[in-house]
Formats: sequence, C-alpha cells, structure tokens
Amino acid sequence: MSTPLADTTNPDLGLLYAVNGLAKRSPQWLDHLVSWIGEYGILLGLAMLGLVGWLQARRRPDAPVAIAGLLWVPLSVAIAELANLPIAAIVDRPRPFVDHPGLLVLVDGKAGTHSFVSDHSTMTMAVAVSLFLVNRKLGWIAGGLALLQGFCRMFMGVHYPTDVIGGFALAVAVVLLLAPIAMAVLVPFCHALSRTAVAPLIRAPERGGAGGAGGTGRGGAPRGRRRGRGAVRSEEQPPESDLAA
Repeated sequence: MSTPLADTTNPDLGLLYAVNGLAKRSPQWLDHLVSWIGEYGILLGLAMLGLVGWLQARRRPDAPVAIAGLLWVPLSVAIAELANLPIAAIVDRPRPFVDHPGLLVLVDGKAGTHSFVSDHSTMTMAVAVSLFLVNRKLGWIAGGLALLQGFCRMFMGVHYPTDVIGGFALAVAVVLLLAPIAMAVLVPFCHALSRTAVAPLIRAPERGGAGGAGGTGRGGAPRGRRRGRGAVRSEEQPPESDLAA
C-alpha cells in the first residue's frame, strides 16, 4: 500500500498534466526525441561536460585539486543514488500513470518501479552541483541540463513535479554536505597520483619541456640572461584560491 504522498496535491498533479499535455499535442517524432533526450541524451551530454572539465582541469595550476573535484562528481552521483534506495522504499510512491491512467507515457518498463525520488533528476543535479564546485561555467551548463531533465521526465509522464524537486534536493544535500570529507581524501590521493606513472592524467605535460625556462639561446647563453640589465619577469600566476574556475 502506498503512503499518503501518493495522494498528490492538485498543484503537483496539475503541473504534471500541463507538461504531459504538451506530449499529447506534439508530433510523434518530437515525443520520441524528448524521450531519448530525457532517458539517455542528457546523461551523455553531462558525460561530455565531464570530459571537457577534465581536459581543462589538467592545465590549471592547482591541477591535482581540480582533478580531485572532478573525481567527486561520479562519486557523489553514486552516493546520492544509494541514498535514494531507502527513501524510495519508505515512501513507496507509484508512478503517476498508475493512479492517473489519463497520462501519456512515452517510455516502457517503468511500471512497478518507484516514482519518488526521480533517479534521473538526482543524477543530473548531483553532476551539476559537484561540477560547479570545480568549473563554474560548466556547472551552469550542467545545471541547465538538469532542469531540462526534470522537464523531460514530466513530459514523458513518468514522474510528478515533486519527484523531480525531491531528486534535486537530495543531490544538492549529498554533494554539499559530503564534499569537504571527500576532498580531504581525494586531494592527497590526486597529489600522490601526480607523482606516479599516471601523472599525465592528473596534470598536463608542460609545453616545451625542460628547455622552456632553463634552455639556452642561439649563442649558448642561458635564455633568462639574454637581456643585459632587464631581469626576466616571472609569468607564473599564483595558485587559485577558489576551486571553481
């Protein structure tokens, strides 16, 4: 027997019918496209953002710290999904189309599964928040994809609005509350990896190799002393005080 949460309030149900009604009025090709985006496309897009974030993080002065933040992205997703298991079992809320057969369901195989909270919404918002801690620009993009994910789940008729909101809230709580503990472990781990054979995965190799700063000019003199009186000004930037770029 489902809990009272399954007796959805009118605003929750009304918003679901309004969004799902768009699917009823849309051409079939658009319904298929939104279904694919909501089921797979956004997750693939977030994976691409993670790849871009990794390529950029390797070139930062604080590369091991930034890579540690990126490692927290998939870990936070996994922890949030594990946290959702007991929540879903306790709430035991059926899918909206079970109690409301008038909804148009665009995907199969959802019957018999829990509705609260939305797994897809949890995953996408966990990626967005954790990625924002490392790279704010990519985090904003991921946040937009997370909101789109929530819309798609309602468009497809498989989640109530409160399922989506619950997934967002769970993801934010897990990422922000556990991030300090995770970083306390991951940062030393990434610093240690940067001194091993997998160092190129943590920090991008410096361009020019050893000949950049200590190389010699055409006449054999050190490049740093080619200008007689003028001391070479350092081009190095201080390490970033904020993890986000």
